[in-house]
Amino acid sequence: MKSVLPTAAVAVSLLGAQAAVAADLPVKAYQAPVVAAFDPWDIAFGAGIMNDYVFRGITQSNHKPSVTAYFEPRYNVTKDLQFYVGSSFESISFTNRAAAEVDIYGGVRPTFGALALDFGVWGYLYPGGQCIDYVPGGGVVCPLGANALLNGNAMKKDVSFYEAYAKANYTFNDYFTLGGTYFYSPNFLNFGFDSSYASITGKLTAPSGWLPNGIGSYLSGEFGRQWLGTTDAFYLNTRLPDYNTWNVGIGFTYKVFTLDLRYSDTNLAKTDCNAITSAFTASSTDPASGLYKSNWCGASFIAKLSADLTLMNNIK
Repeated sequence: MKSVLPTAAVAVSLLGAQAAVAADLPVKAYQAPVVAAFDPWDIAFGAGIMNDYVFRGITQSNHKPSVTAYFEPRYNVTKDLQFYVGSSFESISFTNRAAAEVDIYGGVRPTFGALALDFGVWGYLYPGGQCIDYVPGGGVVCPLGANALLNGNAMKKDVSFYEAYAKANYTFNDYFTLGGTYFYSPNFLNFGFDSSYASITGKLTAPSGWLPNGIGSYLSGEFGRQWLGTTDAFYLNTRLPDYNTWNVGIGFTYKVFTLDLRYSDTNLAKTDCNAITSAFTASSTDPASGLYKSNWCGASFIAKLSADLTLMNNIK
């Protein structure tokens, strides 16, 4: 009978050696998938220069160049929900001698797939204004010694106001976006009446690579309507007309820079434009009629060069 003991002994010995070797090897620990850290905070900021600052079809800078800048902290609750506050600045030229517009705003931007919404409140502040009265010496509302214009126009010292707004944009594909806006103010430009503005917007973005060296381009436009009302006693209880405004333009982008070239116009007559703006440049070919005309609401060509950055994408 052949003995199996030597074979068994060898097998046990080999198993023991393998166990010893295995015990000496380092154990590979379980590694969880790497997840990128989510930083909900971001800041958008930028600046620009333009040959004319036009707001809803009406120049705010007397058809002269204007500079602008903004700063907007953002908090992203999720990738589809963002809260934000911000401030912006534009140089202006108003009849009451205000030289700056300072905007304070804030709101929320929810996104549902291709639909992006934006709800908030926007305050327009115009510091440094002076009361311009109808007659020298402050005959209506302004303090004694207030200035009067030769064309008879007048403007309150403070024309600051705020608006609540709602915006919607639907992105059909990489090239086409259609949107709408609605703004409401309980006292537009401190005229003494509530006012609304609504518009339809569209943007067509050219395919990447259509222009060389990483330059992008787009076409965009807007058609809007501004509803006004009857002013308070300072402006002689004047009924200001509602009006339509539109703009269309082409833009070119390169990295953080955008050059926007735009045509803007309204359907306002020059006499109605004067009633709305109280333009210090208004004139009349027939002073006896008492009707003065302003070109502040006419056709305008706007060229704007701007830079827009975000802390998360451009700085870090």
